[in-house]
Amino acid sequence: MNSRGYILDEQKKLNNFAIEPQIYVDETLQTGFTEYAEKINGRLAMIGFISLLAIEVITKEGLIQWLANL
Repeated sequence: MNSRGYILDEQKKLNNFAIEPQIYVDETLQTGFTEYAEKINGRLAMIGFISLLAIEVITKEGLIQWLANL
């Protein structure tokens, strides 16, 4: 690479292709109950619980009554 940012190949020809980023491989095992998965599950559970409460307030019926009327 010279000072202008051009990349030359082995034969001193201009390389017009994009520079590939260095590949990073994480060797740690990421299955099961990871911290990220638990955060996502907890957030989705909170959204579901608040949605259930909102449905009960809007319809003025409990969950069982609301499902029975569908």
